[in-house]
Amino acid sequence: MSRYLIFPVSLLAVATLTAIAQQAPVVIQPGAPGQPSKVLPPDTHATVPPVAKADIDFMQGMIMHHSQAVEMTALIASHTTNPDVRSIGAKISSSQSDEILFMKRWLVARGQATSMEMPGMPGMDMAGHDMAPMPGMLTPAQMIALRAAHGAKFDHLFLAGMIQHHNGALIMVNDLFNSAGAGQDADLFNFATDADNTQRAEIRIMQGMLAKEQPTASPKENR
Repeated sequence: MSRYLIFPVSLLAVATLTAIAQQAPVVIQPGAPGQPSKVLPPDTHATVPPVAKADIDFMQGMIMHHSQAVEMTALIASHTTNPDVRSIGAKISSSQSDEILFMKRWLVARGQATSMEMPGMPGMDMAGHDMAPMPGMLTPAQMIALRAAHGAKFDHLFLAGMIQHHNGALIMVNDLFNSAGAGQDADLFNFATDADNTQRAEIRIMQGMLAKEQPTASPKENR
């Protein structure tokens, strides 16, 4: 007799579990402070908030900007044995390489290209003269001089060039936040403010390193 009682109960349990499994997930939208939450339709999907053109331009430009910094640090191993230059270079290379990956993921998630199109020949103005395409970036002539230098000369050019480079990045961050409607994306805001803080700190370190350089003895004037 008992087996006839258990069987229908088992069927009921299976039916109940199946019904629960087939239920659509409940999507809850938290309310503003003091306001109740809302139950949204089950087919609601999360979307990436819209971003300003200035946000896209900033991220694409900063990828190019960071790429040159990484290129500069790649010269250190074969151009100097200065441990302080090697240390700051390794830090810059690691942090900016990671940031390049973050910026590319951010752009791809928003359906944007990861590089910006530059009109004409990169690094040249309309008259064919060398120019820095973005704030702080080294000109082709500066990069040639850096590649040709070794030892103390390389150290000086690298530190002076990277300070110039970092100051350019600070200008780019400032321009971003001064653009109407830009910098509202939370991930972008956090990245830009962190990059600003980090590069300001690195500028102070490199300025201190430059200040410790041995002054070059000037030749005596012939009297």
